[in-house]
Amino acid sequence: MLRAGLASATWITVDDTGARHKAANGFCTQIGNAYFAWFGTTDSKNRSNFLDLLRAGHHDYVVNAEALAYMRQRALSGPVIARLAEHPDRVFSDQAAWTAHLDRLGILALKVNPDPVTVATEGALWGSIKAHGFLPDTVIVSDDAGQFNVGKHGLCWVHAERLIHKLDTFTDEQRNAQAGIRELIWSFYRDLKAYRQNPSRRRRAALRARFDRIFTRKTGFVSLDRLLARLRANERELLMVLDRPEIPLHTNGSENDIRCQVTRRKVSGGTRSDIGRDCRDAFLGLNKTCAKLGIAFWDYLGARLAASNQPQVPYLPAIVRHRCASA
Repeated sequence: MLRAGLASATWITVDDTGARHKAANGFCTQIGNAYFAWFGTTDSKNRSNFLDLLRAGHHDYVVNAEALAYMRQRALSGPVIARLAEHPDRVFSDQAAWTAHLDRLGILALKVNPDPVTVATEGALWGSIKAHGFLPDTVIVSDDAGQFNVGKHGLCWVHAERLIHKLDTFTDEQRNAQAGIRELIWSFYRDLKAYRQNPSRRRRAALRARFDRIFTRKTGFVSLDRLLARLRANERELLMVLDRPEIPLHTNGSENDIRCQVTRRKVSGGTRSDIGRDCRDAFLGLNKTCAKLGIAFWDYLGARLAASNQPQVPYLPAIVRHRCASA
């Protein structure tokens, strides 16, 4: 199901939360959109882990044009990229084969910043994702957590505005400045929602100019002005919707989906076996996906278990592909 979604969706939203497994802290990552939801629990939440999840069960590492472009974007040194690009071996079956390749090329022994092993590995993971046809032109919308910043990336406006909402104020002038900026942002957000319904080149140009006016304002409240400058630096990701009006302006879907994991963590603590962890993630994903597709979960289970007098339920990945393609 994850492979179907990643291969056909024009956008996905992502989120993660803490998840206990075998009495140790871990992290559950949600990937989905309006037609599917998928959960994966691991012991890490870094970018390599996220890219590994986006491989959707594949284990290979690929050095292709997309991988090399990723490495350049992440400032991997030219000589290291050249070693990888010039070597005839480009596809590696698993992590052991990839690590051995880095060792043969002398990359494993390099001690520089940024870490060449980390960047090269992330690039090869990204190359694998692209080689399998995942995320062809897909926008990943996130809450600005660094591990999710890969590929075409958009940001959640709710999380962006929350930074201003949570800013500490101590005087009436600061509170007034904060309230004024929040009103401007929410007014702009409403117009972005209207743009999604009726996009045009003229409105796109007007909204870009308006974004600059809002986020270059000087209120005299130093912390607020610094925060506005920080958000303006994310202009491309916050305004991704102007070029791709089909994407959502927030990650509320992912936050709603992953809430069931939070509830289970509070009620039952965590999982004790790998099978238990995988079953929990799989069944929660199936349950959420069925709800999004308008399929009763018990009908789905009855059909898959060949129970008597149960309606036929089509193969879920096929439905996901069809819905994503026709969206």
